[in-house]
Amino acid sequence: MNIEELREFCLGFKAITEETPFGPENLVYKVMGKMFALVPLDSEFPQVVVKNTPEKNEFLRNEYSYINTAYHFNKVHWVAIDNTLKNPALTRQLITESYEVVKKGLPKKLQAELE
Repeated sequence: MNIEELREFCLGFKAITEETPFGPENLVYKVMGKMFALVPLDSEFPQVVVKNTPEKNEFLRNEYSYINTAYHFNKVHWVAIDNTLKNPALTRQLITESYEVVKKGLPKKLQAELE
């Protein structure tokens, strides 16, 4: 997935905002105010940082050479897909899982609003 495809895919979820709290070189996608994806605009290859369970992230880091710990993020909960061009289907799946993980962590009131 290239940058535009990443952007369109992230914006396709319900109750999403696109922000630049870390400067103009990083697009941050939030659901109800909570970040679920970050897309750096200055990396060599299209990249995305996503959240998942510690077990899933450990599996991903061991299974795929282009999935690593995310720089400046909690190493247990976040991973960086360093080249989204390698496996676009997996990238879409992991972005979707990140959205779901973050959504499940929202307070019940916000989850109800989202439905």
